[in-house]
Amino acid sequence: MLVRAIRRDDLDALLLLARSTGVGVTTLPANEERLLRRIEASLAAQAAEPKPEHSSFVFVLEDTRQQGRVVGICAIEGAVGLTEPWYNYRVGVSVHASRELGVYRKLDTLFLTNDLTGSAELCSLFLHPDWRHSNNGSLLSKSRFLFMAEFPERFERRVIAEMRGVSDATGMSPFWEALGRHFFKMEFSEADYLTGIGQKSFIAELMPQHPVYTAFLSEAARAVIGRVHDNTRPALAMLEGEGFRYNGYVDIFDAGPTIECELGDIRAVRDSRLFTTVTANSPTEGRLWLVSNRRLADFRVALTHSEPIDGQLPLSPTVLANLGCESGASVRAVPLSAATAI
Repeated sequence: MLVRAIRRDDLDALLLLARSTGVGVTTLPANEERLLRRIEASLAAQAAEPKPEHSSFVFVLEDTRQQGRVVGICAIEGAVGLTEPWYNYRVGVSVHASRELGVYRKLDTLFLTNDLTGSAELCSLFLHPDWRHSNNGSLLSKSRFLFMAEFPERFERRVIAEMRGVSDATGMSPFWEALGRHFFKMEFSEADYLTGIGQKSFIAELMPQHPVYTAFLSEAARAVIGRVHDNTRPALAMLEGEGFRYNGYVDIFDAGPTIECELGDIRAVRDSRLFTTVTANSPTEGRLWLVSNRRLADFRVALTHSEPIDGQLPLSPTVLANLGCESGASVRAVPLSAATAI
């Protein structure tokens, strides 16, 4: 399995993946024009100045055993909200008290904010269900951290990830039904799709600007604020293991949590090291390592068993070929999980 930078000829495979994501993966709409723009933006970022505002990178997971079939996608934005509005709800508390009546109430509230504008974002993570095994999800998600460690100047220090909120098999979101529907008069899936293709002006035009008291929402809606979709639990646990935490920001449509971490505090960024490759003469053993070449335009990441020896990392000929490297090349690597860290 190989994670690599996206190419123009990946468009058809990307469309197939987008059509199978279901509702809630906002940054991966099944829209050919939007996806083509994302591919072109990723290619343009490779040639652009190394600044967050120019950084929009997309990567795919390829099964090299099946003629390079694309089975997953992930992406990073260097800084969000600089060209399109970036909205979240901040979960807060409003206190009301009357000494005369002896009444003291703390009420949970939702404030519409742009607080996370300018943050780097991990986004568009999706893995085909048939490949959700053998650490493929970890490879796909965490490969981005080696890219960020290699090119930190291209990303803002605050890194966020919007996690998919709760919805049922039909795409019905309890939070949307209790709040969003009253202002937008459309289905959750339609609002989610419009946001995904960049049509966000309707949010500012129709969303209430005043705080929303959650006591006015249904019990079902209150119960899902800050919770993730069942299919997203593994991704959330994975990012929490890397240092990401929920700080009270949720999606305005499905109330899924936004988690965040400082770039330098992400475990895989902080603990990654540079090694010189050496060809392994026998099957490699040891811990599982994420290993990347150090190229911007042809970035690649593979997962393999190995153990460094005196600054050298033994890699099999197959892994070296997948990375586009030869023995003696410089690579960046990190143990797959904190439990096996250096």
